[in-house]
Amino acid sequence: MDWSEIQVLARRDGLSQREIARRLGISRVTVRRALVSDGPPEYERAAGPTGFDPFEARVVALLRDHPSMPVTVIAERISWPGSITNLRRHVRLLRPLLAPVDPADRLSYSLGDQGQCDLWFPAVKIPLSDGSLVTLPVLVMVSSASRFIAALMLPSRMTGDLIAGTWQLLNDFGGVPHRLVWDNEAGIGRRGVLTRDVAFFAGAVATRIVQLKPCDPESKGIVERANKYLETSFLPGRVFTSPQDFNDQLQAWLVTANHRLSRALGMRPVDAILADRAAMGALPPVAPVTTRINTVRLARDYYVRAGSNDYSVDPRFIGRMVHVHMNLTHVWVITDGIEVGRHQRFWGKTATITDPDHVALAATLRREFNQPRVHASGSELVRDLGDYDTAFGVSFDPPRSPTGEFASVKESA
Repeated sequence: MDWSEIQVLARRDGLSQREIARRLGISRVTVRRALVSDGPPEYERAAGPTGFDPFEARVVALLRDHPSMPVTVIAERISWPGSITNLRRHVRLLRPLLAPVDPADRLSYSLGDQGQCDLWFPAVKIPLSDGSLVTLPVLVMVSSASRFIAALMLPSRMTGDLIAGTWQLLNDFGGVPHRLVWDNEAGIGRRGVLTRDVAFFAGAVATRIVQLKPCDPESKGIVERANKYLETSFLPGRVFTSPQDFNDQLQAWLVTANHRLSRALGMRPVDAILADRAAMGALPPVAPVTTRINTVRLARDYYVRAGSNDYSVDPRFIGRMVHVHMNLTHVWVITDGIEVGRHQRFWGKTATITDPDHVALAATLRREFNQPRVHASGSELVRDLGDYDTAFGVSFDPPRSPTGEFASVKESA
């Protein structure tokens, strides 16, 4: 504070050093030093020996071979006698100097080349039809060249839902990027090996799905920033009554978001996507299979499992092989080309969804099964068990000798 005031009095007001010292109540030596210095004085304490100095070489050797070694392990290896907090402070200064360097290159994106995909989990509970509150994933896809954002809330992060959501977002793009970049999401694949359904989908839409190596956030930083954008600009202050309401509000907001000027591009994503789309692959003329299919034999309780919920089926088809289909909105069951059950998909877990008509039909079939069978003449169909012995040539009478006497077992043998 005195240094700046001395500069003002000397340079602007033209006061002498004597007058400045008198006004500020300091010595003329202080004024003289302040006028010849380039900046305000700073106190610097001279570094002296510390208790860490005898251990520094050993710590450096450990960190050079094991850069991520915990401080507690280091203290044990070097028999550290002092405070662990003090050791942490010294190790914190040394660790960056000895850690291996992993540089991240600046990335450039060509038109139509890449779409970055990720799951965003909004910090909000979504009410379902049964009154429960759940946290659901949102699939976010961003074109790297045009920064065009497409997003959709999904029922789960299972492979079938990820495929169905990806197909819907590709339709929002109006084309298929040459590559879809993912992290190591289990529903997509593990260690660079795609799941069977994902590989089939990639071939059907003619794209390459690339899974990044762990600890490589820079390679999909565009979609990470889009997630942050959704978190800070879309979510605050909103109330959602259902997953469908969330998606309706999200789609309306994305129209506005894609019309805003992107500083990185100098233009709006909705305009940039035009050239980007022209360089993408065309959407296939026939939609790929995005419904999960499972084939099971319908059990006596006439329910099938789809996702993590049970859905009722027409009980007249008990014992038959049925094909279970599920997309983002519905679950339906087919056998021999006949639809034997259809339900709106429930987005929760461990629920039982029942069609009242199926229950009523099952009750009718159960009553018919328990009633005794009646002949056309009106008599009950009760057969004498001896008729089965005669039909199959079975006789339980003991064998007879040629004289007509009952033979012993030994003789008959």
